[in-house]
Amino acid sequence: MTAHPALVDADETPACPLYAVSGDDLADWSATRSEAERAWLSAVDFKARPGQWALLPGDGGAPAAGVFGVDPTLRAAHAAALPYALPEGRYRLEGSYAGSSDAAGIIAFGWGLGSYRFDRFKAGNGRVAAQLEWPAAAARAVVERDLSATFMVRDLVNAPANEMGPEELQRAAEQLAAEFDAKITVLIGEDLLTNNYPLVHAVGRASSRTPRLIDITWGDPDAPKVTVLGKGVCFDSGGLDLKSAAGMALMKKDMGGGAHALGLARMIMSAGLPVRLRVLVPAVENAVSGNAFRPHDVFRSRKGTTVEIGNTDAEGRLILADALTEAADQDPALLVDFATLTGAARVALGPDLPAMFCNDENTAGALLRSAETHDDPVWRMPLWAPYRKRLSSSVADTSSTGADRMGGAIMAALFLEQFVPARTPWVHLDVYAWNDSDTPGRPRGGEAMSMRAVFGLIEDRFGG
Repeated sequence: MTAHPALVDADETPACPLYAVSGDDLADWSATRSEAERAWLSAVDFKARPGQWALLPGDGGAPAAGVFGVDPTLRAAHAAALPYALPEGRYRLEGSYAGSSDAAGIIAFGWGLGSYRFDRFKAGNGRVAAQLEWPAAAARAVVERDLSATFMVRDLVNAPANEMGPEELQRAAEQLAAEFDAKITVLIGEDLLTNNYPLVHAVGRASSRTPRLIDITWGDPDAPKVTVLGKGVCFDSGGLDLKSAAGMALMKKDMGGGAHALGLARMIMSAGLPVRLRVLVPAVENAVSGNAFRPHDVFRSRKGTTVEIGNTDAEGRLILADALTEAADQDPALLVDFATLTGAARVALGPDLPAMFCNDENTAGALLRSAETHDDPVWRMPLWAPYRKRLSSSVADTSSTGADRMGGAIMAALFLEQFVPARTPWVHLDVYAWNDSDTPGRPRGGEAMSMRAVFGLIEDRFGG
C-alpha cells in the first residue's frame, strides 16, 4: 500500500538533492559546498535550526540542492513542514542521513505526516505537496504502515458527524476487516440487550442512529491474546446534561478512541504480529429524546454491577464498562483501551500529552519506554486507590462519576478499573485525538496519539 502520493518511487524524473544537517555538523557540511553556495547560506541566515530550510540556487533558476536543519536527536517534525514549504517538485534525500535506516525512516515518516490534508469536502485540489523519493535505506513497510494507520485515524476523526455515525464507523471497521481477512461481528440495537450490553444500549438508545458493538478478531487463536477497545461516541451532545455550544463544538471527535483502536489494529495486522487480536468498539451517539437516559438512573452493567448515572455527559465510561467486561472474560495477555474520556485529563496535561493509567508496573514501564523510542509521548497518571470511595452510591453498587469534579481523569479510570480483573494487564489511555492548531506534521484536526507507542509495546512483548 502506498501511504501517500508525496512519497514516490525513484525513476528517471529529475529530483533535487536534499540534505539534512544539524547545527553541530553545519560547518563540515558547508565546507563541501562551493564558495557561492556558502555565501548564499550566510545571506539567508541558514543556521540549521530544526525545521529551517534553504534552497541553493542553480543554473537556469532551478535549485541545485536543498538543505534543512535537524537536531542530533532526529524527530519526524524536523521534516514535516517541508512538503508544503518547499516548491512543488521532486526531492531526493542525500548525505549521511540518507544512508541510515533509522534516520531515513524518520525523515520519510515526517514528510508523510506533513503532506496530510483533509480536503474531502473542498472544491478543487489545492496546492500539491512536494514529493520525496523513498530513501533506499528507509524501512519502507514500517513507514507506510505507520502513515496509513495515522491517516486512517485522522480521516475518521475529521469526518463530520453527519458522515460518521455508528453505522459509518461500522463500515470503516468492515473495510478494515475485509482488507486483512479478519472476522467481524456487529450487535445492533435491541440485540445489545438480548446479548447483555445494557450500558451500551442505554447510552445510544435516544438517537435515531442505532447503537452497536463492533467486534473484530484476527490471528492465530492459539497466539497470545491482545484486546484493544475504543470509545466510539460518534457525537456527544452531553445527553440530558446538555453541553454548551462551545463544549459541543468538537464532539464529532468523541469517537477518537474507536478510531485509535482501528488504527492500531491496522498496524498489528499489517505487521503480521503473532497475536490473537480482538478489537471492540461500542459505537453510539449520545443524543436527547424522550427515551434518553437520565441523571441518577440506575442500570445493571454486563458485569452485573449496578451503576448510578452521575451525569449523562460522562457516557464514554459506561459503554467502555460493558466492553471491558466482555474483553476481560477472554483473559487477554494485554488489554488496552483508548478514549477521549475527560476534559480533566486535558486540564492536567494539555492537548498533546495523553494520560496513561495502568494496573501493571511492568506494562506501564514498557509503554513509557516505547513512547520515548517512538517519539509518541504518554504521561502516567495514578490509579489512586483512596479515591475509590468517592465512587460510592447510596442506591447502587457504584456511581459513574462521584460527587464532584475533582480528579476527574483519575475518577474515570477508577470507574473503568472496576470492570477489569486485577490479573489482566490493562492500559487506559485518555487521549484528546485532536490538534487545536497547525504545527509541522500535525495539522489542525484529528490526530493519532500514543498509538505507535502502544504498537511498540505489543511488538516488543509478543514478537514481530
